Amino acid sequence: MKTQPDKPQERYEDRNALLEKALIEEYLHEKGSSMEALRSLPAEQAEKLMTEASQYASLKMEEVSARAHLVQELHDDAASLKK
Repeated sequence: MKTQPDKPQERYEDRNALLEKALIEEYLHEKGSSMEALRSLPAEQAEKLMTEASQYASLKMEEVSARAHLVQELHDDAASLKK
C-alpha cells in the first residue's frame, strides 16, 4: 500500500521521458526505422541513428519548453493587466 502520493517532480520527469521516447520513435519512423529495427543494425549504424534521434528529441523538447515559458509569460502579463 502506498502511503505517500507521488512527488510532482517525479510525475513531470515521467512525462518528459514519455515525450522524449515518443520523439525518438518519431524520428526513427521518419528515417524508415524503429527501436526494434535498431537491434538488427550494425552497432555503428544503430549508434549513429540513436545519436541523431536523441539530438532531434532534445531540440524538440527545448522548443516545447520555450513555447511553454512564452505562454506562461503572456499569461502572467495578461493577468497583471486585469488588476
